[in-house]
Amino acid sequence: MEKKDVIDIEEQMKKREARRKRRVRNQIMAYVAIVLLVGAFVAGGIWGISSLVPKQPVESEDVVTDMSQQVEELLGESEITEPDPSDYVPQLTPEEKLDAIISEAISVMPLEDKVAGLFIVTPEAITGVDTAVKAGDSTKDALNTNPVGGLIYFSKNIQSAEQLTEMISNSVLYSRYPLFVAVDEEGGRVSRVAEAGLADNVGVPATIGATNDPANAYNAGTLMANYLTPYGFNLDLAPVADLNNVEGSIIADRSYGSDPEVVAQMVSSMVKGLEENGVSSCLKHFPGIGSSTEDTHDGLASTGRTAEDFRSNEFKVFEAGIEAGVDFIMITHMSAPGLTGDQTSCTFSKTIVTDILRNELGYDGVIITDALNMKAISDYNGADDAAILALRAGCDMLLMPEDYKVAYNAVLQAVKEGTISEERINDSLMRIYRIKYADMMPEE
Repeated sequence: MEKKDVIDIEEQMKKREARRKRRVRNQIMAYVAIVLLVGAFVAGGIWGISSLVPKQPVESEDVVTDMSQQVEELLGESEITEPDPSDYVPQLTPEEKLDAIISEAISVMPLEDKVAGLFIVTPEAITGVDTAVKAGDSTKDALNTNPVGGLIYFSKNIQSAEQLTEMISNSVLYSRYPLFVAVDEEGGRVSRVAEAGLADNVGVPATIGATNDPANAYNAGTLMANYLTPYGFNLDLAPVADLNNVEGSIIADRSYGSDPEVVAQMVSSMVKGLEENGVSSCLKHFPGIGSSTEDTHDGLASTGRTAEDFRSNEFKVFEAGIEAGVDFIMITHMSAPGLTGDQTSCTFSKTIVTDILRNELGYDGVIITDALNMKAISDYNGADDAAILALRAGCDMLLMPEDYKVAYNAVLQAVKEGTISEERINDSLMRIYRIKYADMMPEE
């Protein structure tokens, strides 16, 4: 083959690759444009990306023009070329399309907003009030300044059905990004909404587990989702996946029982009951705090369980929840030296969070800390160090730091200095927004 022929072939290959890249880019542009248009027309811009959605009302024709221009600015000019029969571009799956949309949305977020999006906090943490029971101008200003990833409400925030609905609705409306609206609603003694008298308690998990009928757990999850969603909740920090397997277990009747096979079925069914009815579920507390008699709310807690004990028992429950499609898994602050070899809190342990949960068990959903204001953390770590250590271990979201602003500023500074990479933050945001944008999954 002559040198000229070789050069010609190389040129053809380069042109073909360029056409392929343009076509993939054009696909992504189309999907992003759809999302931007949807966001622009949703009331209040709730599901839009603030930097991409006009803040002032405009005519629909102007919105289309603006969106097209902004997409072009994001992805660059696209050259229109004639189809080449020999040039094949694989079609993106719905998951790949959604990831393309999310990736572009994240790419235009300011770093400050990215970091804020990793936190779920109480409304008091950002407004400064003692007890939040409404969302007005102070909430609007707080969410504009602190566009957190989610808000969590407790019994003290609930006065009536109308009050709760209005408070949550306004908070969601004021947020520049989609919000997780969270609550602890396990059934039994941890049921914030039922406790406030706004719903019937679905029952104690231990009692449900004693029936040995997973349908009862599924029904409980369905009932909870059906009364949580009208108020505006979309995340339930439940079910408890711990085993009540030692005398004096701190988890007690919050667990479905001590038999891992039975509890696995109950947890799996509860997850499905919640998730299939519009509420994200959260397994807690990995790798299993039921084998401890100490309370992490009050201080250090530990367990003598061996690695084999965990893998033969507790992990079976969490694996069942993962298989059922759970969106979140919460890490306990307890130490598990049988798994880690030391007394490090599981929240700060890369072995627990990344090596075992993420890699060994194959979980690719959102990993969230337990409340970081618990004494097992706050007695030994500042809000700044706790947030950074949890992220470095592999956690995606930070729940209720002792001081939100201190924790937020510490993480922001760590990213700016390179202690935590921005790519690491983006990775967590991808998982977070897969849940937040799940309803926008393009069809085949």
